[in-house]
Amino acid sequence: MASPSQENNNKLLIRVSELFKSLQKKLYSKVGNIVEKAKEVAKDDPRRIIHSLKVGLALTLVSLFYYFKPLYDGFGVNAMWAVLTVVVVFEFSVGATLGKGINRMLATLTGGFLAVGAHRIATLSGRTGEPIFIAIFVFVIASTVTFMRFFPSLKTRCDYGLSIFILTFSLISVSGYRDNEVLHMAHQRVSTIIIGTCTAIIVCISICPVWVGEELHNLVSSNMEKLGNFLEAFGCEYFQLFECGKSDHDNSFLHGYKSVLDSKNSEETMANLARWEPGHGGFKFGHPWKQYLKIGTLTRQCAYKIESLQCQLKYSKIQTSLGLQRKIQETCVKVSTESGKALKELALTTKNMTQSKSSNANIANLIKAVENLKTLLRISRWEEAIPLEIIPLATIASILMEVVKCIENISEVVHELAFTAHFKCVDATVSPEQSCLFNQGTIQPIATMNIEKHEDIALAE
Repeated sequence: MASPSQENNNKLLIRVSELFKSLQKKLYSKVGNIVEKAKEVAKDDPRRIIHSLKVGLALTLVSLFYYFKPLYDGFGVNAMWAVLTVVVVFEFSVGATLGKGINRMLATLTGGFLAVGAHRIATLSGRTGEPIFIAIFVFVIASTVTFMRFFPSLKTRCDYGLSIFILTFSLISVSGYRDNEVLHMAHQRVSTIIIGTCTAIIVCISICPVWVGEELHNLVSSNMEKLGNFLEAFGCEYFQLFECGKSDHDNSFLHGYKSVLDSKNSEETMANLARWEPGHGGFKFGHPWKQYLKIGTLTRQCAYKIESLQCQLKYSKIQTSLGLQRKIQETCVKVSTESGKALKELALTTKNMTQSKSSNANIANLIKAVENLKTLLRISRWEEAIPLEIIPLATIASILMEVVKCIENISEVVHELAFTAHFKCVDATVSPEQSCLFNQGTIQPIATMNIEKHEDIALAE
């Protein structure tokens, strides 16, 4: 028969065993969750794996300064700046890496040069006045450059460089007070930073580069396409015309426009980074990236109008209508559908970097549909209709006409982009002379015409 002490020991062992098994299960669960999360992140964008390998390769290359004695003897402990530079500079996209790298190199060069000059001037005052002059130089330079960081243009493109300039100037000028070989130290530090930056840039560009300009290009065209999908489906969904081929249960496409409303910061960041990138693919050096910001701004304005349509779709759907209303409904559906086609054609023009007559034809059809709607609203006998049914219908017609104005503005900016970026003309029926006149602005696109010029045509019909 077991003694009480043995029973207690057995119970303790059982508890420890159960605790160990519980901890083991939790550990396996945590590891499993981490693995699943890693798979999800990698599957979401496989380029992240390539980027991680590229960073590892760049760090391995600059680490050779420590592995090989001849290289280490040339730079000494300052070789660590090459490693630090790769870690700080290497970004996911080429534009971000170039922006940070060029900022860091220029800021280090200018900051080091001014720091050496400040040190030389301070030494002329003797050992007593040297720290005073160095302190004055550091105060003036740091205060001035910090204030410059508040300038919008400098903050957008050079904020990182200005920070590095302050850091470099302060480190070299202050350390020069105790180290007489300040010029040699500045030379080593600048050299290693340039080597680290160049290594990061070369690896980033030469191995599976990620071009942020291309990302911006696709984002802007995708946003226009999302709005086009909504407008194409809106008329049928609102008036419950199921013969158009849309089901009331399959309406996920009606919410795709919402991502357009929050795209401002992404577009501005991408446009700023894209300016650093060299020419690649169809994007030449000096590509008009600012035009994409204009298109993005107009697209968001259109998206806000579409949000009003979405509210009407949600809260004021019409169930019945008179014969007069049915006629107006058909016109509204026509305007909505043509608006969607025009936006999708503009998105295709931007995405493929081509220009064709089809986009102008869609805008012409859209203007014609709007004029028919205006004429119908003007000549209709509203006293025969029920007011509660007329108010939502008139609201939809008004919003649709505002949407058409936005689309016209988008079309103008897209044509400006096509002219500035020299998009290819894909219409075989367009002669070289006509294409040249179009690109020079002699032949105006249909989107730039004033709607009022078509009133006579619409009334005649």
